[in-house]
Amino acid sequence: MTALENIKNSLIDKILATKNEKLLEAIDRIFTSTQIDEIISLSSEQIEMLSISERDIQTGNFITESDLNKRDSEWLS
Repeated sequence: MTALENIKNSLIDKILATKNEKLLEAIDRIFTSTQIDEIISLSSEQIEMLSISERDIQTGNFITESDLNKRDSEWLS
């Protein structure tokens, strides 16, 4: 894992753990004020996965979140 990934994961963990609304609002303001248009380069594997996902959606090969939750509940019972 790269240093950047470590920082991102650490921040995510801290954001998820905090209950300080003012802190979260400040973080949101920081992100909003520093947002720039980034060009994201995808690998050929990522592009292929997105294509597969699009085909699945077009052919109805998916389940809804509520159905997934129901299956999870049944499996855990």
